Amino acid sequence: GYLGRYDVSWAMVYDLKKNSLNRLLRPGYGIHKGQVAVGRIVGISANGKHVYMPARDEKGSYSLFKVGVTDKRKPKLHKLGTNETNDFFLDNDSKVIAREIFSNERNLHEIQVVDGKKWRTVFSHETEIINTSFVGVTPDAKGLVALRTNEETGRRAYYTLSLQNGEFTGPIFDRSDRDIESVITDLNRVVYGVRYSGFTPTYEFFDKNLNARLNGITKAMPNNSFRLFDHTPDWSKLVLYMEGELSSGNYVLYNNGALSLLAPARPDIPGGLVNQVIDYEYTARDGRTIPSLLTLPNNKKAKSLPAIMMPHGGPEAYDRKGFDYFAQYFASQGYAVIQPQFRGSKGFGPDHLIAGRGKWGQEMQDDLTDAVTDLAKNGIIDNNRVCIVGASYGGYAALAGATFTPDLYRCAVSINGVSDLDKIMKDTRNDYGKHHWVLTYWNRVIKAQNIEDDFLASISPSNYADKVNIPVLLLHGEYDKVVDKNQSKIMYNALKKANKKVDYVILEKGDHYLSTAENRMIVMKQLDSFVKQHLN
Repeated sequence: GYLGRYDVSWAMVYDLKKNSLNRLLRPGYGIHKGQVAVGRIVGISANGKHVYMPARDEKGSYSLFKVGVTDKRKPKLHKLGTNETNDFFLDNDSKVIAREIFSNERNLHEIQVVDGKKWRTVFSHETEIINTSFVGVTPDAKGLVALRTNEETGRRAYYTLSLQNGEFTGPIFDRSDRDIESVITDLNRVVYGVRYSGFTPTYEFFDKNLNARLNGITKAMPNNSFRLFDHTPDWSKLVLYMEGELSSGNYVLYNNGALSLLAPARPDIPGGLVNQVIDYEYTARDGRTIPSLLTLPNNKKAKSLPAIMMPHGGPEAYDRKGFDYFAQYFASQGYAVIQPQFRGSKGFGPDHLIAGRGKWGQEMQDDLTDAVTDLAKNGIIDNNRVCIVGASYGGYAALAGATFTPDLYRCAVSINGVSDLDKIMKDTRNDYGKHHWVLTYWNRVIKAQNIEDDFLASISPSNYADKVNIPVLLLHGEYDKVVDKNQSKIMYNALKKANKKVDYVILEKGDHYLSTAENRMIVMKQLDSFVKQHLN
């Protein structure tokens, strides 16, 4: 009874003794069959025999279910929700203490607490887009942890919301130089600390001894980054993921002041093959400072190198310093790889983020151009041998580079990229409805204050195919549910009509994220052939 193809996610339990997998929730088995995301776990029972998972019940309400970890019986309804519920919060005894509601039609965001047999609203805010993220529970279960914007500094910071009176306390963990990216919790979402944004992850915990431990590890190995993956209940042992100098990625165990190797993430790539990644800053034409990453090939002087401009997706995301297989591959072939955190990127303060609103194909694109100019001026790259390669928004930026700055690049590659913004917005409205927050979000990010009827057309690369004078490679997943493959088809047709050199490759059964090894290999081989043909 459902039309179309969907990406479905779920949670599974792996039995170490039986060497078997058990899927926890199954659409149509005790829960509504027409849902695709049934993998969230918001709590676990004290004896470890049950987990608590939100899902649409058989009538369509978003409710909370008690699910057995080892048995395969139908899940039991733990707490009834509504059509507008989107989260539940539990105390240490697995009792529901609050639920979160957001109404697209009413533009209303609420937190409700259990008050006898009824729900009582303690937080209510009218907004088109959720701007307060409730992400955890305080250790005493008397409050919720929220990430919200600090009105004084304009930065995302940590607050607590009292479930008794709805008052906020904070900010806590409020740094002037970095935003809070996420919180560190256990399975019951009790918060222990936070992770800050930045090229390398940094942490801060309520436990000062834990702060000292993480800081000590970082100081002892300053040319590496460490991402916290797991820990014992008393935090005496930590599992960390290490990347950086002479490492393609290793899982390590911290215990009693020492680090030991658990397993390499990429055993076939020895550390000696990892190319150097440096962070640097340059000044855009309007004076804005743009942070960037630069990957340089081993055994080559950083002088007049051919280069790959590689803008990230999102666009409200950012690159991290670590083993980026695209960047490392290109560097292994002798190219410098440029990854500018152009305006509109997250992680570098709200001003840098907001500066990208409504600037697709304009100042955001200028930031990429200015990176090429800066590196060429300093003699690091050869500005006559630069190719632009990107995926998702980065694919849009690649096509914008080919159309709006046709003399800057020697070739362009778009992977699952956007070419026609009018169609993207129409498709979003058709998919979600005119009142949905997703449409509001994209209107803010892409259009901002621009109300001209032709604005989206003016920044759509497919309308400027006649300007292209370089070879273009388009790759797109057949089943991409984020950016429809028609976006590449539109660009391909426009380029062919304009008699331009273009190749178009459909990735069979491919999604937006290159999830399969087969498609990743196809993409890498296509990139290898295309870039070497046009850049060497």
